[in-house]
Amino acid sequence: MPGEFLKVVCDGCGNEQKVYSHSTVRVRCAVCGKTLAVPTGGKARILGARKREGGEGGEAQK
Repeated sequence: MPGEFLKVVCDGCGNEQKVYSHSTVRVRCAVCGKTLAVPTGGKARILGARKREGGEGGEAQK
């Protein structure tokens, strides 16, 4: 299954931004700079709260 874009909410400031699920670089919050995702060689480890992207009112992931 190919990767997908996720809406990730920063735990530090509440900013919401899109992150690729298989990101190959460290992703930081555009507002406060806190790390949101870390590459692992496959799927990125997401450190903030996730919401699945893919339509209106995306379904929350756990």
